Amino acid sequence: MKSSANYVIRVYTNWADINRAAWNALLFMQSEPTPFMRWEYLSAMQTSESALSETGWDLRIVMLWSDESSTAELLAACPLYLKPHSYGEYVFDFAWAKAYAEHGLDYYPKAVVAVPFTPVPGTRLLAQDDASQAALVLACRALVEEENVSSLHLLFTSKADRAACASDEDGSFMSRDTMQFHWTNPVEKPYADFDDFLKAFTQEKRKKIKQERRKVLDAELGAGVVFRHSQGTEISASDWDFFYTCYERTYLEHGNAPYLSRAFFQSMADDMPENWLLFIGEIEGQRIASSLIAIQNIETTKNAVASKVAYGRYWGAVARVDCLHFEACYYQPLEWCIANGYDRFEGGAQGEHKMARALLPVTSTSMHHIRHPQFSKAIERFLERERAGVADYQLDLIERSPLR
Repeated sequence: MKSSANYVIRVYTNWADINRAAWNALLFMQSEPTPFMRWEYLSAMQTSESALSETGWDLRIVMLWSDESSTAELLAACPLYLKPHSYGEYVFDFAWAKAYAEHGLDYYPKAVVAVPFTPVPGTRLLAQDDASQAALVLACRALVEEENVSSLHLLFTSKADRAACASDEDGSFMSRDTMQFHWTNPVEKPYADFDDFLKAFTQEKRKKIKQERRKVLDAELGAGVVFRHSQGTEISASDWDFFYTCYERTYLEHGNAPYLSRAFFQSMADDMPENWLLFIGEIEGQRIASSLIAIQNIETTKNAVASKVAYGRYWGAVARVDCLHFEACYYQPLEWCIANGYDRFEGGAQGEHKMARALLPVTSTSMHHIRHPQFSKAIERFLERERAGVADYQLDLIERSPLR
């Protein structure tokens, strides 16, 4: 326990020690909350043995309290991990680690404020107000000094997170931009249905999408795949098992073990089923593919703008069908989003091919504090060039938009 100005700082290493209701209440005070910062999601990472010290995610839960009493108010909090590697982050700094090593220095361990294996932008620094959020940044920096690690990284941040980092008195945080691809439903005139959505495309792109869908769905011209979707508690245990078979197979086909265990997804089914939507594709009643979508329906919170957002997460298949990936991961979820009045579908990091499905480029920003002064200056020069390159790339992509 430590005191800092008007705050009491406590650091925990186990989600079981954190009050679920207090954490989630703080989360839904934020301007950019996501399901992935819920206590249930973060706790499942630990209890399912997907993200724990043995896999390179050594947890420190940093919390700021109003005082030392048993009735103290929770003012700010964030998950922080000490890491001996950079896997599962999706903001790639392997070159930085290599440069450290070439100069006889240790880049690892480092500290990250992030959601393991989840490249989804949103609030990372939960706080009741700007002052508490800025104090939380200082608390994380103090922990980095105390643990004597090389650096502190806040991944896929919100606007408020970045403002809190920018308020740091020595201006040591550097921003790094990466590209993601998101679909947005027009605010003034949302799409009536998928056919209405297709009208927004150029003729050439519209024709290509129809051809791709026929290859999958049409029994006479294609594979005759039939999709069904289940939401929340409607997702059966058998369907969760089949999904995991697909998910695991996708990783193994790329030569890697899956990041998340079956126990993690069981926790999702048990503790936050309302945040999951599962699509399963079948041929003549035999399941061949699945895609899992996270969903969030924020009607009213203290600060967040009301929004309904879907997040493309995981997919896999046990049979090969031409264009099956596009149908399972984009067309089926987009059709569902339109039918259910969703505002946005986030397709995740990387993948220029997503643009052909109207998932357009957006910038996601991470913040980085490097303790070594010379390396900090060198990385800042690199980031200045990289940001300019990302901006130019985004402009180039926008010029190639498939929409009319």
